[in-house]
Amino acid sequence: MTAFASRLEVPSLIDSHCHLDAAEFDGERDAVVARAQAAGIGQIVVPAVAQSNFASTLQMRERYGCWLAFGLHPIYIEYHLDDHLAELEHRLAEHAPVAVGEIGLDFYLPELDPVRQEALFVEQLKLARRYDLPVLLHVRRAQDRILKYLRQIPVSGGIAHAFNGSRQQADAFIKLGFKLGFGGAMTYRGSTRLQQLAVNLPLTSIVLETDAPDIRLSRAQQQPNEPANLRRFAQLLADWRQLPLDVICHATYCNTLEALQLTGR
Repeated sequence: MTAFASRLEVPSLIDSHCHLDAAEFDGERDAVVARAQAAGIGQIVVPAVAQSNFASTLQMRERYGCWLAFGLHPIYIEYHLDDHLAELEHRLAEHAPVAVGEIGLDFYLPELDPVRQEALFVEQLKLARRYDLPVLLHVRRAQDRILKYLRQIPVSGGIAHAFNGSRQQADAFIKLGFKLGFGGAMTYRGSTRLQQLAVNLPLTSIVLETDAPDIRLSRAQQQPNEPANLRRFAQLLADWRQLPLDVICHATYCNTLEALQLTGR
């Protein structure tokens, strides 16, 4: 299996958010990576979501050369124990991830305790500051609350994953040094506001992502999303903005490196 290179060729595409270690890819992972490489995907960022998948996330780097992030996702708040923060810090110190993530707030699901979510988010922002790492943010119906904490605990930028806020909120994230992640939700017929943002935001603020195997394409809801689809998203963005595909690839490549403080690669 050919691994992703640490130094990319321009205009490679970078999938800035992909759960390659997810069970949906078991038995098919090598083929998924091969299809991604054939589609011009030069690198994949794989974020952890819980202590239980720190090890499998690390395996994605060992086997495929992926870039990693370690974090405790708000959706799994009931599974996160106090000592998991200590293990997270150990992973950050020992394994050189590109970011702390996936972290954030989710106020969409009513069963998720918002107080516990916010306490965990604050501690992870502090870790990001301690290790001078950017963050990969899960932001669902919590944009303003997350912006509040980012102003209180400034970090080294990062990516607002699967962004779906307003133009005002987008501008606030950009002002704080963040890039905004766009992917499969752009293909949904009802996502007109998101599509308008993809067209009208400064190109310097946009990164591409799949969130594979999630955020499935609008006409392929029965199939897991996968990194190879990133090229379709890049082409869609190029068509909407009336720009050559190479321009979109180069811009989002540079934007991802900047968001992850990897501009030397």
